[in-house]
Amino acid sequence: MLGVTILGNNSALPAYERHPTAQVVTLDDQLFLVDCGEGTQMQLAKYKIRWGRINYIFISHLHGDHYFGLPGFIHSMGLLNREHDLHLFAPAQLKNILDLQLNAGNTVLPYTLHFHPLQQEGLLVKTDKFQVNCFSTRHRIPCWGFKFEQVKAPRKVIPEKALRHEVPSSFFDYLKWGNDYTTKTGELIRNEWVTDPAVKAKSYAYSADTIYDEELVEKVKKVDMLYHETTYLKDLEARALSRFHATTVQAASIAKMANVGRLLIGHFSSKYEKLEIFEQEAREVFQNTDIAVEGVTYNV
Repeated sequence: MLGVTILGNNSALPAYERHPTAQVVTLDDQLFLVDCGEGTQMQLAKYKIRWGRINYIFISHLHGDHYFGLPGFIHSMGLLNREHDLHLFAPAQLKNILDLQLNAGNTVLPYTLHFHPLQQEGLLVKTDKFQVNCFSTRHRIPCWGFKFEQVKAPRKVIPEKALRHEVPSSFFDYLKWGNDYTTKTGELIRNEWVTDPAVKAKSYAYSADTIYDEELVEKVKKVDMLYHETTYLKDLEARALSRFHATTVQAASIAKMANVGRLLIGHFSSKYEKLEIFEQEAREVFQNTDIAVEGVTYNV
């Protein structure tokens, strides 16, 4: 399973009950927090997302609407007695900011926070189930996008066949990853007897803040779902360029050239109260476009 839950879809200023950028990527049994604007932990609570399952956080850049919620979130996990490690991938300067805040409050976290500075494009994390890469985007300050990919897709368990072979439901998660099962009497139940083959491995790219940049096409080519900012409507293309942001038509053009499966658009300017026109404009260029609505999970 690959899905993206939107926690915040607005740009710098919260407005019209929209929040600064944050989203949770669900990739099979893993949760990844991508950016952490102000109010993120309240949004996580509102949408009943289990904080303890977040082991990786990715911060695209150091504009406040993308990370001001992070110090509070890190501290709150300590108050909730988190014990397992947390991995943070972010621009190098963020470590000094976090250290200053934690030291000023004499805060000792009950878990280990591993800080990984973003320094170059390439692989950040790889396991036997997933991998995460980063790539640079063109913004006013150094900025990074992230691509999440299944290394292999899980097989589909057929419950009636599994139970017929006396495989307990507690073992189903192991079946998804190709494991055989041995019954109490020693009989080997082969995985292919009780599962269907996996579908194609899935992918999602988060392109963060960026101007219109055709170099992005190769970095996100053929992903199943792409998130691209659309701070402005198409009539404000000049303003978008001057502020290192993008428009609806520009985002849709990148999606079309990259031949992605689906486009999510967000990071809306607070000058707009209604958002329907964003979707309309983008769909004129790339039909399979959706507005990133807060609280909604978009599955691939």
